[in-house]
Amino acid sequence: MADLDTFRAETRSWLEANCPAEMRTPPRDEDDTYWGGRNAEFTSDAQKAWFEACVEKGYTVPAWPKEYGGAGLNAAEAKILRQEMAAINARSPLSSFGIWMLGPALLKFGTEEQKLHYLNQIARGEIRWCQGYSEPGSGSDLVSMQTFGEDKGDHWEVNGQKIWTSYADKADWIFCLVRTDKNDKYQGITFMLFDMASEGVSTKPILLISGNSPFCETFFDNVKVPKDQFVGEVNRGWDVAKYLLGHEREMISGAGGGGLTSAIGAAMTRHAAKNGDELDPVLRGELAMFDVDALAYAAMGEKFLDEMKNGKGHPAQPNMMKYVGTELNKRRHELMMSAGGSRSLEWDSDETKGGKPSRNWLRTKANSIEGGTSEVMLNVVSKRILDLPGA
Repeated sequence: MADLDTFRAETRSWLEANCPAEMRTPPRDEDDTYWGGRNAEFTSDAQKAWFEACVEKGYTVPAWPKEYGGAGLNAAEAKILRQEMAAINARSPLSSFGIWMLGPALLKFGTEEQKLHYLNQIARGEIRWCQGYSEPGSGSDLVSMQTFGEDKGDHWEVNGQKIWTSYADKADWIFCLVRTDKNDKYQGITFMLFDMASEGVSTKPILLISGNSPFCETFFDNVKVPKDQFVGEVNRGWDVAKYLLGHEREMISGAGGGGLTSAIGAAMTRHAAKNGDELDPVLRGELAMFDVDALAYAAMGEKFLDEMKNGKGHPAQPNMMKYVGTELNKRRHELMMSAGGSRSLEWDSDETKGGKPSRNWLRTKANSIEGGTSEVMLNVVSKRILDLPGA
């Protein structure tokens, strides 16, 4: 305990010295978040200083081993770091699908050479990744995917299409599910890694009802992938895919993809007062109920994380987190729209920063679809946690 108290004090001191004041406020928008990659640019000197300090300390991936770019923190130390960063509202220094999804899969299934090569680049923000899973006819039934990699001796030749590929138009590399055996539905998929600049790779944005386009269609036309650029075993990529999906759902359920699920009642009340408004008593009650649920969700997340770190976590817990987090986030934005009144429906003015409240509200509708629908998540929870019989 004394060692942890010392670590907390040292962490608090380091954050005070290295986290600029500008990085202790929420990002203004998605473009104000640092994603790394070949073409990445910092939005400010403060963002650059914060990122570089965390890279040097290993705090972009604090729980990863030091040889892979992390700080080598144990579970208790990593929890303290999260708490101390939250206490000063410090921003994450690096947002990355490599950190949230690919990294954990490489730590479990990758070769030592792959770990040293890819994980260090991810930790330093040198590669921006996207995920090639869903296809036009293969969403919830992912194993029905048809993108095919033909064995050409010294390489695979990949042909097919992926859809809902987040930020594919901005990514440097893709981790991609490719069928390499058409005769085995589950044991005929390989988890490949390849450069998005490869000849034959193209993307097309998909416009959402929010007016923004984080998603893309991605096309592979005779793409050559070197034979050693796969994770796990050939034709056993489904094992890797299932493991990664758990981390994806954790990401979507929280700040990574589903939006912040923190308490909002006091902030909404202050915002209304600033505009000379007074919130309806019923709405104030709904905000209070939301805040209680948000705090309970945060506590549940900490409990599950502790259990996972100690090897006691249930494999379906990410499904619970994904369902609750995304539904909570939808509810959060519904309440924010209600608190904002007709002003929140505005779409273009500078006052609402180009309709940010309404666009964000519309965007949340996808949270309960992407990464597995809420209905699928409930089915998994009912079968695997509650042991209920199937229909």
